[in-house]
Amino acid sequence: MYRDYVKWWSPSLGRDMEFLWFGKFGRPVMLFPTSAGRYSENEDFHLADSVADKVDNGEIQLVLVDTVNNESWYNKNVHPRVRAKRHAQYDAYLRHELVPYIHNRAQRGDLAVYGASFGAYHAANFAARYPDVVSRAILFSGVFDIRSQLDGYWDDNCYFNCPVVNIPNMDGEWVGKLSRVEWILATGEHDSIVDKTKEFSGLLSMKGIPNYVEIWPGVFGHDWPWWREHLRRFV
Repeated sequence: MYRDYVKWWSPSLGRDMEFLWFGKFGRPVMLFPTSAGRYSENEDFHLADSVADKVDNGEIQLVLVDTVNNESWYNKNVHPRVRAKRHAQYDAYLRHELVPYIHNRAQRGDLAVYGASFGAYHAANFAARYPDVVSRAILFSGVFDIRSQLDGYWDDNCYFNCPVVNIPNMDGEWVGKLSRVEWILATGEHDSIVDKTKEFSGLLSMKGIPNYVEIWPGVFGHDWPWWREHLRRFV
């Protein structure tokens, strides 16, 4: 499987950002790590290997991105306003630096995003903010609400990066945009936060946004073995 390591200085974040690129042809898929994971996490836990045949066959290309979670939502050493602002800078890095690079390198615009656990938050939030560049959002075992990271604080950066809050307020034009995204949500029946998956699916449905939800029967589901098993069906 073709693999490339890339690093550049991000003007949006004021520091180096790294990612891995797998494959030379096919639909680009941006993979977010879990809450404390780095860009290599989805490789380290063999998620990339689980779809290696699709990469080698030119069906998909994988972009394993990094996050700044420990500088943003999970940084309890700074005021929540600073956490939210740091995430907004990360969002700018994704949209204005990484996505143009992906479009240019892949030579196609049908970007899919994937994440599990807190990575599903990133994938869902990015898809909801930029349905013009995201065609599919694959969300496993997700949490989609960042209010628990804010200690009661709230501002525009928080609002526009909290999909469970802003999607219910979207007008018809935005609902139409989100309806063009293929929303896929899944986790195990015994996941301790399975209700979060059901609630987010219900929120989308309530707005008339089509989505597919899958609850895997009889399993926990919130762990790498299940994510590896099921990802290949959706990319």
